Amino acid sequence: MATPILIDTDPGIDDALALLLAWNSPEVRVDAVTTVAGNVTVEKATTNVYRLLDLRKPAQLPTVAVGAAGPLARALQTATRYHGEDGLGDLADWPETEQAPASADAAGVIVQHARVSQRLLTLVALGPLTNLALALKADAAAMGFVGRIVAMGGAVDVPGNITPAAEFNLSVDPEAAHRVLAAKLPLDLVPLDATRQTVLPRAGLKKALSRSPGPIASRITAFSERGFRIDHAGGAQGMVLHDPLALALALDPTLAEWEAVRLAIGPEGETQRVRGEPNCRIARRVDVPRFVRLFLDRLCPPSPQRRASS
Repeated sequence: MATPILIDTDPGIDDALALLLAWNSPEVRVDAVTTVAGNVTVEKATTNVYRLLDLRKPAQLPTVAVGAAGPLARALQTATRYHGEDGLGDLADWPETEQAPASADAAGVIVQHARVSQRLLTLVALGPLTNLALALKADAAAMGFVGRIVAMGGAVDVPGNITPAAEFNLSVDPEAAHRVLAAKLPLDLVPLDATRQTVLPRAGLKKALSRSPGPIASRITAFSERGFRIDHAGGAQGMVLHDPLALALALDPTLAEWEAVRLAIGPEGETQRVRGEPNCRIARRVDVPRFVRLFLDRLCPPSPQRRASS
């Protein structure tokens, strides 16, 4: 039976790739997608979820819920320099989408799914942890029912990407990150220590998408180009797959080695090792070839007609 998952996200180029990976993974069922301000405003993040739903057209449409418009206690800092003003590369030709009415209570939707699915539920957080902190405030007991939380964030033993010690997601809302880490939840953190190992060359993506030409492949090529360009300018040999790795580790935790640690959150979102009982696990060494294979095989699989003729 497919595992129910809820994805909390702020799309975002790599968030978009993670969502497409989830919708092409038969071992999970995406029951809900909640949006949060982070890479872009929550309004733009929600629009991007509907754009991706319209592009992919999954057999089961998830509940969509709009979440926090800003961090708990500070002004929002977005990542539009990387993702574009609209979050998906600033393409001019996204078609208009028919947006079904979305819930305005992402925290409530998270609590509801935690209560209904309980230990079966995997919650995947790809942006700042604001919605999770608000769900904890609303009903901490329900959040304790969640089977597993996988969150992309942090820089434990490597430099950050916002400050020398802080990663973007946790730096956007350190107060929320502190509340989540203090809540004794079954938390698996996927920090830059792990995600920076997963660099996808442009040629690798092009080859994979060539197996299934069509609107989805063309759109992936178009919106990912900005990520490749900026990552190359920063010295990487391709695009770093931050959020797709977190989603893949939600599907298959054996893709990485894990370490149980106790982390404290610094004032700017730093993830600092401290003594004491572990409050999370962090992903360490990644089986990169196996992860990249899974990602490329599922991102845009060949159509049934092409598989039959191959």
